[in-house]
Amino acid sequence: MTVSLEQLQRCHIAVDLGAARTRVYVKGLGLVVDEPSVAAVNTRTGSLIAVGVLAEQMTGRTPEYIRVVRPVSGGTVVDIEMAQRMLRHLLGDKLRRQLRRKPRLRAAACIPHEADPLARRATVETLTGLGARRVELVDTLIAAAAGCGLPVEQPTATMIMACGAATTQIAVLSLGSIVTAVRLPVGGNAIDEAVIQHLRQHHALMLPSQSVRPLQLALHGNGLQLTGPALTEIHGRDVATGLARSVQVDTAAVRKAIHTPLTAVLDGVGKVLRECPPDLVADLADRGIMMVGGSALLPGLDEMLRDATGMPVHIADRPDVCSVLGLGAMLDGRIQPMVLDPLAG
Repeated sequence: MTVSLEQLQRCHIAVDLGAARTRVYVKGLGLVVDEPSVAAVNTRTGSLIAVGVLAEQMTGRTPEYIRVVRPVSGGTVVDIEMAQRMLRHLLGDKLRRQLRRKPRLRAAACIPHEADPLARRATVETLTGLGARRVELVDTLIAAAAGCGLPVEQPTATMIMACGAATTQIAVLSLGSIVTAVRLPVGGNAIDEAVIQHLRQHHALMLPSQSVRPLQLALHGNGLQLTGPALTEIHGRDVATGLARSVQVDTAAVRKAIHTPLTAVLDGVGKVLRECPPDLVADLADRGIMMVGGSALLPGLDEMLRDATGMPVHIADRPDVCSVLGLGAMLDGRIQPMVLDPLAG
């Protein structure tokens, strides 16, 4: 871990700026913000109309002068000013007044593995614009491992897979640091896009922007497995006529379409295991893989990983908030470093 736990314990607030959701943990209060990373702006006046859930509901339903934006992409802030405005509204006036009373406000933030200097700087500037005097950056994988209770500071191997909206990050951790890791540009959004393209090409059907998740929910119970109903009824708009239409979709074909982006994830797992030292791989054979992130809840994904690797696969109790809860545990001093006694003589 590049940032010491002592430095993190001095922080007052922890922020996880994700492509799908923004989460904020305040020391002493716990998780205070868990909202979609979306803002709606009036392009005529530049004013902010809505943030979070309400702004997400506006997606695809706005007149031309209202623009729905996502200031975070792939865990990286792409619009600093809009990210600051979104965070201010999500925190609310009462909480911001409370934070402003801190004489030297310190913040901690999650960043993707191997984030480039520009991405790091964008995260720091976003939080300094909110009044933070100092910003500590923690790798998302380490924070998530701490948040789901893995012994990150111990000399044993732990493997974690963070399945986000835009990226999937896979790593082997030991002694509080990353031994080997890979970051893939495949996440929940890629799975959504695979489903959208399948319906467009094979059924000439366009889905509303918020209808892909219900399609995945229709696969619950059978998920990526071969059991369950053979057909699922989907409502959408005909590509040619623009009229509303319902079709019976072959769930086996949908599963095949979802498998395509997930192949890259399986390749990433294999790459991490190949680059990992043999002693740590032996530990992983018993401990297995811990899955975190919102896309970890895709039904059947854990079984698919288990079949491909032959290792145990576990899903965290609250996979979507593991990263910010891990940061919160570091802020509260609940993560203790391993203390090595100096050798005598």
